[in-house]
Amino acid sequence: MQSRRRFLKTGAGIVAAGALAPTIIPSHVLGAHAPSNQITVGVIGCGRQEVIVNTPQFLASPEAQIVAVCDVDRWRAGENRDQIQSHYARDRNAGQYNGCDVYEDFRELLARDDIDAVMISTPDHWHVPMGVHAAKAGKHVCIEKPISTAIRHGRLLADVVAERGVVSRNDSEFRSLKRMWKAVELVRNGYIGDLEHMISHVPSDSEAIGRPDPMPVPSELNYPLWLGPAAGAPYTEQRVHPREEIRARPGWLRISDYTEGMVTNWGTHLNDIAQWANGTDRSGPISVEGAGAFSEGLWDTIVEFKLHYEYANGVTLEYEMNRDPGIEFQGSEGWLRVPYRGDVEASDPAILDAEPGVGELDLSDTMGDKEDFLHAIKTGGETLQPAEVGHRTCSLCQIGLIAVRLGRKLEWDPESETFPNDEEANTMLDRPMRGDWLEP
Repeated sequence: MQSRRRFLKTGAGIVAAGALAPTIIPSHVLGAHAPSNQITVGVIGCGRQEVIVNTPQFLASPEAQIVAVCDVDRWRAGENRDQIQSHYARDRNAGQYNGCDVYEDFRELLARDDIDAVMISTPDHWHVPMGVHAAKAGKHVCIEKPISTAIRHGRLLADVVAERGVVSRNDSEFRSLKRMWKAVELVRNGYIGDLEHMISHVPSDSEAIGRPDPMPVPSELNYPLWLGPAAGAPYTEQRVHPREEIRARPGWLRISDYTEGMVTNWGTHLNDIAQWANGTDRSGPISVEGAGAFSEGLWDTIVEFKLHYEYANGVTLEYEMNRDPGIEFQGSEGWLRVPYRGDVEASDPAILDAEPGVGELDLSDTMGDKEDFLHAIKTGGETLQPAEVGHRTCSLCQIGLIAVRLGRKLEWDPESETFPNDEEANTMLDRPMRGDWLEP
């Protein structure tokens, strides 16, 4: 069987029946360098994650061509466009390259017939509306984590993606980190015995800032469109992002109108690995309990928590904030510790040398996150973390947040995605969305 990595090197392969085949890029977009098998990409959201992480990966791939960017902040969109066009000009030894268009409204970008796929790197409250629009427009969709800000929103997106038959990926790069997938491989193949307990821990978040005074909206920012489905609120720079600065951490990451904070921000990294190792990444736990604390003021997301989950197979998960990020696996015959940075540790170092045997899980062909997305488009296959998996990981974090808010243990039915016999908790599965942003 031809490996995924070899497929990319040779360019061989076919698109599976019923899958959306990549568009042939017109020569006026790429000039003499246009290969007929490239996947055209539109970027929606030009903030720090896009320009530092996502755009460089697409630019490095011979399988893709970024042809458009979109952001409600025209300065940011221009910076991202210049980054892209400078790269292609250097790559083609051309003095100038002007093949990347700029949009302010994402719907205009999605209306283009020559775009095959989109990378959504916006604030979290926009992920589901934009993902739904993209899937209904027939675009393959890669979305930054966390996939949603409400469990029912995430379920809607996962269902629409499946119905429309587009390739999807919820973009946590952790599945592409060798130490992470190697640990999953070892756990799933029984090298620490039967898995019994997991511990995931994520870093602390920023301190509260009070309530800054409203400010004039910058001329380059379409603030009403930035708010979109979120409730109306006066503009202040600390609500949105620093002006004419991309690499600094934006304020919206600490505001519950637009995100759920560190519980899903980092939690969807580490708990995705936990779910993967436990074989429950398309399901979830059956109960959750814990405690925590929230910030006050404009930045009001959770700043402290410790959560305990139980699974139907008897495995338990402890999820804690304010520790160095990492994950631990405890089995009946040993343990593994996987830090975000640093080497994997094991109860017996010989465990780390184990290689998959016949019939065991072998993840050695695991790709980088954008490489994985582009490969799935070309083959008609599935990414390492499709929308369904991203939603399940996010919902695990979200039911933990609900348990903290209610201050009691909650039973969870991963099949119906409801809290049995708890109407108060079930009202927290959704959140209001202003306007009709879920309808193209």
